[in-house]
Formats: sequence, structure tokens, C-alpha cells
Amino acid sequence: MSKPVLVVGSGPAGLSAAHALASAGQEVVLVEKEDRLGGAPILSGYAKLVPSGEWAKDAIGGMVKRVEDNPLITTHLNSVVDTFDGEAGAFVAKLKDGTSIDAGATILATGFTHFDSVNKPEWGFGTYEDVVTTTQVEQMISSGQGVRCPSDGRKPDRVAILLCVGSRDRQIGREWCSKICCTVSANLAMEIREELPDTNVYIYYMDIRTFGLYEGQYYWASQEEYKVKYIKARIAEVTSDGKRLIVKGEDTLVKRPIMIPFDMVVHAIGMDPNVDNMTLSAVFGVDLEKYGFLAKASSYASMSGTSREGVFVAGAATGPETIDDSIAQGQSAALSALALSRGAKVEAAE
Repeated sequence: MSKPVLVVGSGPAGLSAAHALASAGQEVVLVEKEDRLGGAPILSGYAKLVPSGEWAKDAIGGMVKRVEDNPLITTHLNSVVDTFDGEAGAFVAKLKDGTSIDAGATILATGFTHFDSVNKPEWGFGTYEDVVTTTQVEQMISSGQGVRCPSDGRKPDRVAILLCVGSRDRQIGREWCSKICCTVSANLAMEIREELPDTNVYIYYMDIRTFGLYEGQYYWASQEEYKVKYIKARIAEVTSDGKRLIVKGEDTLVKRPIMIPFDMVVHAIGMDPNVDNMTLSAVFGVDLEKYGFLAKASSYASMSGTSREGVFVAGAATGPETIDDSIAQGQSAALSALALSRGAKVEAAE
């Protein structure tokens, strides 16, 4: 048997990679720093996923179960890789608890960190209880409690969703588009309207980027079927008049100032590089790209490759990514790792 493949991270990409490898008869060691598998969709309590509409607890939960049930996959929870030495085909990873793992190849599926809205203080998060994030609203929905104003538990009459919070913002060092926020926000707006049909939902945007086939399913459907209102604007600040939140800014289509009351304001938070990426870069000897995500090798030369031979990468570790594409990239990385692992075994036999 060839040496196991080490997979670091158990979000959609890591789960996909581990399952693909095990399905091909390859032994896998899966290392996860949290106390359970599933990554952001499970740990952050996502509601319905884009674009399948499946509940995260069911869709990602199913991926977790098939990994947990597979005898070829050994899982280490509450664990991180402390040192990583060797070369392709003969790596040695040591965990913080002293466990040593021999691996033929490694896949980094370490994901991202949600943008922290305290870094955008003028938009009210951390100052007003009823200024929340898309992740918090997802948690309200997935928990079954429904969408409620945190300050007093009431159903909001008016909800504003502010796009590009922590994305496309040079002033706070986030120049990149987080790719999926527009679509997630449109989906969330529809979920709010479905639960609370008397609630008015407004989306404030610079541009709408429901890319590819998502345009009709989310952008147009949210307007035409669910009556979500889209306002092209630049938001200056979110304050309060003592009773309601006040969104202030400029309607950039008609070039006039706006000052509109809301019961709840939702930040559509973007994807930041994993806060551990500097450490991961140092431990695994791989490069970071200029924003701090893990750098990929040329896709035309090395599928799923990094700057270090034998170390592959998948999912949002390399930048903002959808769940479906992260799953596909996990399978791609598994194929590359399997080819390397099996190639090393053939060379050894020769």
C-alpha cells in the first residue's frame, strides 16, 4: 500500500478530497483544528445552500457522515500540524499532540475566515444590536427561531442588506470581490420574504454580481417573485434615531442623498484569507498570493498544485469560492494527490 494522503481541513473541499481518495482505495489522514467536521457551513450554521437549496446541515452533514463512516479515513479533531518535513512521496507531519504522520502527498483545504464587521464601524456593527451579518441571519433561519431583531425579539418590518462589506473596499485593504455574497444575499432576502411576507427587504449595492446561471434564479427571481427592492447606492453610515436604525448615503442612480429607517440592517460579509495562513505558509513551505490566500501553481501546468511539489490546495483557501466549486476542487486535488502517491509507489517497486 502507498502512504496515506494527508488532508488538512474538513470543510466542503476537504471532505470532498478525503471521500474521493478513499473511494479510490487510498488511505487518508484528515486533520481538523475544530472539534467537529464540516467547516464553515456547519460551524457557522448556514441555512439553505446556493444553488441547490438544500439545508447545509443535510447536504454537508451527509458529506461528514460518509467520511466518518469510511474505514480508510482516520480523523484527528482539535488538531493542527506543528511541523511538516520531507519531500513529495515521503512527507512527515507532526501534530501538536506529538502524533507523527507519514504521508505521500498533502492537500490543504483550510478554507477562509469571514470578514469581521467591526472593521467597518461606520456601518453600525458592534454599536447597534440590530445590525447583524448574513451569517447571523443564516443562523436565525437554520436554528428555527426565525428572523428576529436581536434587541427585543420582534419581527422586523423593514430590513436592509448592505452588500460588499469587507469586499471591494481599498480603504480597509480588501480589494477583492468575494464572489458569492451577491447571490447569497439575494437568496437570504428571498428566505426572509418567504418567512415574513409583510416585511420589506431592500438590498443596497455598488454592482450586482450574481455570476453565470445565478442571474435568473436569484437576481431576477428575488425582484419579480419576492418583491425585494434593489437600490444602487454608496452607504456612508448606519446610525439610530433612538427607535430605528438609519441608513445614510447616496442613491447613485438619481444622485441624491438618502436617509432611510430600518428595523434591521444586515452586513453581507465577504471572505478573508484564513487567519492561520501565515502559519500554514511557514509550516507547509508554500507561498501566499498578495492578499494572503494560499497561492496556486499555474492551472495549465499543475492541477491543484502549490509552490511545493506534493502539496496541493483546494477550495476557498486560495480565494473566495462557492461551495460547489470547492467540492469540485477537492476532487481535483484528490486526483493529483492520488497520481503522485501511486506514482511514488510504482517508482519504489522498480
